[in-house]
Amino acid sequence: MAKIRASYVCQNCGAVTQRWQGKCDSCGEWNTIIEEAAALGVGGAALRRGTTGRTFPLEDLAGDSRPELRVVTGIAELDRVAGGGFVPGSATLIGGEPGIGKSTLLIQASAAVARAGGRVIYVSGEESTAQVRLRAARLGLAEAPVQLAAQTLVEDIVATLGSGDAPKFVVVDSIQTMWSDAIESAPGTVSQVRGSVQALIRFAKASGAALLLVGHVTKDGQIAGPRVVEHMVDAVFSFEGDGAHAFRLLRAAKNRFGATDEVGVFEMTGGGLAEVPNPSALFLAGRNGAASPGAAVFAGVEGARPLLVEIQALVAPTTLGTPRRAVVGWEPSRLAMVLAVLESHAGLKLGQYDVYLNVAGGLRVAEPAADLAAAAALVSSLTGAALPHDAVYFGEIALSGSVRGVTHTGLRLKEAAKLGFTAAFAPPSPRGDVDGARIAQTAIDSAAALVARVAAAAVETKPVRPHSRPARPG
Repeated sequence: MAKIRASYVCQNCGAVTQRWQGKCDSCGEWNTIIEEAAALGVGGAALRRGTTGRTFPLEDLAGDSRPELRVVTGIAELDRVAGGGFVPGSATLIGGEPGIGKSTLLIQASAAVARAGGRVIYVSGEESTAQVRLRAARLGLAEAPVQLAAQTLVEDIVATLGSGDAPKFVVVDSIQTMWSDAIESAPGTVSQVRGSVQALIRFAKASGAALLLVGHVTKDGQIAGPRVVEHMVDAVFSFEGDGAHAFRLLRAAKNRFGATDEVGVFEMTGGGLAEVPNPSALFLAGRNGAASPGAAVFAGVEGARPLLVEIQALVAPTTLGTPRRAVVGWEPSRLAMVLAVLESHAGLKLGQYDVYLNVAGGLRVAEPAADLAAAAALVSSLTGAALPHDAVYFGEIALSGSVRGVTHTGLRLKEAAKLGFTAAFAPPSPRGDVDGARIAQTAIDSAAALVARVAAAAVETKPVRPHSRPARPG
């Protein structure tokens, strides 16, 4: 008979303590420790006595290493992030904010795999089968041969999946709603999530089914539950987006069967998620015909694909003692560093201005190559000089004021030339053309050189605004 013992588990990080306390010593969060009961069965007692279990066969490393055929969904952007498709027997965890489109994407993928042949099972722990059918009908997928279930008890789910023909594709939405009767704690707790994931992964490895798990996220954007779950699965995808925009990005934070630098771009439409084969044209579709101060086009790279986005800046006089610094879509610490370099090495006085920076389209840029584009937008807004409408910017700004080269220069220039851009402001490069596509490159080797070039353009068009402190009202 199993012996029940109580333990106290942090629901944020999974740390276990022997008594309750208000603050977790591991992660520092308050009021996250909950009492849970763990069963120490025959296997646990045997391990404590030091006895051995059953033997199992070992295999040689130089065995059959032929690659397995992947489960291809037919959704190119999803298959791209997965590394060309989902490997049979793999487990993938997909996280994202509520309403971002996780269930929509997976019901579309399930329908595509089912139509291509093979048994596909969609298990929902949050909705009834009637609600899932309603969504499928809205997406035009009501006739897809997908088997549905509304169940949360993981033992019943595994038993049902194992009956009949082995499934090819299994979706569990979501893992936080699953529970096991062998664990005496509420659904969604660390113990229940960990035990449910372990049971489902064990089934996937034994049956060869491609398993997709939907995970909730916390207010910080991290997948809820213990971090050990991310180590248990083979791949972790993050579905990102902004509710004010229709764009959605699927990133791979972990992938044992593919690259982690791929990104898939989708657009939320009335008929579901649509693939975006040319995201650069979509992100730049809202640009005005005439150039305006404070806007610079950044030639970036997301994963292995080039992506052009517009970086907008507004530098406005302030009447406050401490100027504002607001950033959307970029790292605030990166903006602070660029502003410090412009003040120290380019002679700009930005301490008396409010600074606002925005990446258009709801995209979040993380690579250092955006430094030069952000600096160009800031200088343009400060001086009132519009940057060339057909130019792109990329380069990393060092603390010394120099502009350093970045990777994938040819890929960035090729994408810019394909979209009709004729000039590029970047660190010095020996090449002026890429794959036969001519694009003029202007070498920018320092932040001071960038300011001088923008200021020269401002003198040709309109006088530069003085860097004097604005008069305070009254």
